[in-house]
Amino acid sequence: MLPLPRHLVSILLLLFALSQSAAADTLGKWRGQTVYVPVYSHIYGDDRYRGTPFLLTATLSIRNTDPDSPLTLKSIRYYDSDGALLQEYLEKPVSIAPFGSIRYIVPESESKGGAGAKFLVEWEAGSPVIEPIIESVMIGTKMQQGISFISTGRAIKGTPAH
Repeated sequence: MLPLPRHLVSILLLLFALSQSAAADTLGKWRGQTVYVPVYSHIYGDDRYRGTPFLLTATLSIRNTDPDSPLTLKSIRYYDSDGALLQEYLEKPVSIAPFGSIRYIVPESESKGGAGAKFLVEWEAGSPVIEPIIESVMIGTKMQQGISFISTGRAIKGTPAH
């Protein structure tokens, strides 16, 4: 196989770099979203406990991944397994700085949410921003057993950057 001429290699590399730059400019840019985040205030471990729930502390973590622009949280609502609103976490909008993060805690003692609890997080931005990372982190201990896991949010409504 013959090697490619240097000028052709240079042109191909330039085209590749330009295509990657264009993709990075449009990929994941949003003006706002509503994000559904699964949360588990408790889970069920095994038959030994005969349906006794394993209580968990849940942390909702919201991370602004945009290095240049803030985003604003409009509402954070916590719902139980049946879809009933249990708590509104914001009284007024809250801004998250570029690369900033914020967290909200559902204490272990809160068992009303159940195994099907969820957060709905609504956010907006004045200019298009890179999609934030919104996750819940659950952790619990019982006797000498511990458990921890994460659940990733999924946008169910949004305003793209176009």
